[in-house]
Parts: sequence; C-alpha cells; structure tokens
Amino acid sequence: MSFTIIATWRMAFEGVSEATKILRDNGSASEAIETAIKCVEDNPLYTSVGYGGLPNNVGTVELDAAYMNGDTLGLGAVASIKDYANPVSIAKKLSEDRFNIFLVGSGAEAYAHTQGFERKNMLTQLSNKAWKERMKEIHEKNLSPYDGHDTVGMVVIDHNKSMVAATSTSGLFMKKPGRIGDSALPGSGYFVDSEIGGATATGLGEDIMKGCLSYEVVRLMEEGYTPQNAADKAVNDFSEKLKRKNGVVGAISLVCINNQGEWGVGTNVEFPFVVASDQHEPKIYISNNEDGKKTTYTIANL
Repeated sequence: MSFTIIATWRMAFEGVSEATKILRDNGSASEAIETAIKCVEDNPLYTSVGYGGLPNNVGTVELDAAYMNGDTLGLGAVASIKDYANPVSIAKKLSEDRFNIFLVGSGAEAYAHTQGFERKNMLTQLSNKAWKERMKEIHEKNLSPYDGHDTVGMVVIDHNKSMVAATSTSGLFMKKPGRIGDSALPGSGYFVDSEIGGATATGLGEDIMKGCLSYEVVRLMEEGYTPQNAADKAVNDFSEKLKRKNGVVGAISLVCINNQGEWGVGTNVEFPFVVASDQHEPKIYISNNEDGKKTTYTIANL
C-alpha cells in the first residue's frame, strides 16, 4: 500500500482525481485532501458545499468545515462562517494552533481576515433562486423546509502512512441562522489517528452528532474490526438505537480507512462515494444496506 483516499458523494470525484495525482507524486495526505475538498468547494454546481451552497432560512450561506491531522491529533474547525471561500483551508490553518482551534460566526470571519484568506460572496444566482423557490413552496404548500445536507468528507493515507481527515458543507438547506451540524464536530463528523485509521460522516447532522460515529468507527478499528465491519456496526447499531428511542432515524453514512489503507463504508440509505489508491484509479461506487446488516456496493454507471 502506498496511498488510499476515500470521499463521500459523487461530487468528490474530480477532487479525488486531483488528489490522486498529488499522492502518486509522493505528495502529502495534507496537500492532497485540501486540494480535493477545495475542488468541491469551488464548484458552484455542488449546492451543499462552498461557493453556491444552499442558504439558511434568511437567504445567507453559512459554511462549516474541519480538518484533522492523524499524526498529531491536531484539529481545526470553523462553523457558521460567511463570505469566505475555502473554509477547509481556514480550518487547516487553525489546526496548527494549540488554542482557539474551533471558531464560529464572526470570530471565524475575523480570524480568516487576519490570516489573509479570500473574502467572497458565496451566494450564487442558482442557490438564491433555489432559496426563493423553496420559500414560495413553504408558504403555498406548507412543505417542510429542510432538504439537502450532503457534506463532502474525506480520509487520506499517504506513502508515509500519515493520515488526515477533512469535511466541508453549507449544512441543512433552510436551516436556522447559526445552526451547526456534525460536520465540524470532532468525533462526530470526522476523526483520524494515524496509528489506527480515520472516518468521516455525512447525512442528517442532528442524528449523527448524537452518536459520535466517526470516533466510534476508529475505536472499533482499534479493537480489531476491519474498516467495513466497523462502519457497518457503527451505523447499524446506532440506527437501531435511534429507531428504538425516537421511532425515526435520518440518513447516516460513513466512509473510513485503517492505517493499512483498507477502506469501508456504512450507510442506512443509498449512498455514492469515491475511492482511489495506488492500485486503482478513482471510481464512484453506489452503496446500499437493504437488510440493515451489511453494506454492499457496486461501481456506478456513469
């Protein structure tokens, strides 16, 4: 094994492809993951991440992102940050500090300004149009406002066996201002330890954060579970718990890699993801867990 990268959702394919080039040239996991996630953040067609992300219920794009270094356990995160491009890079910069590593709202924006990050209006015509249409539907048809919460999350191991994890999202469409999901929360939306492995999550953050699922996957891998078995156990057990306690469970999906570059996926819905390694070019897979026990996946038809 030289390197492996795994990412949530089909939208990560171009970014994973760029990261693979870096890793094939013996680049670092850190450089590769930042490049890959920025590719998603910068594409206005991906309306749940970065530029063109779907706004909150007052029409403002608020972004959450996180970055974690598995060698040091250093992490950085921003939440509810407005008008700054590439929040994953801001989170990565924060991960280099000892204190004040998780900043929100105006505090995150002030930090980004002092560090010279690009200020940018992240609301596009497309996302503003979607917001106006949803507001009209809510008023006329009494529909639920919430739709769209696809976090891009990635885990990478490089040729030095260094591991990193990162996430980026605009969060729940039509969320209340200041709402934060799981994506920026360590242990919930992401966790990585280069001595064991790493995981990231996507889905309904309000449910995912109740179980600290990314940490749970890494914990299970430390106990000896394969990445696939760890992901299945974490998602399936917690989905059943939420059903038992609340009668309902939202979409939950996880991707993970252990410190040998082996990967796994757990989900309770149909879920596309992307994987690449030194042995395999980037591929999009579609996963399902129809029996509530074992996640299966096939290569997507493009």
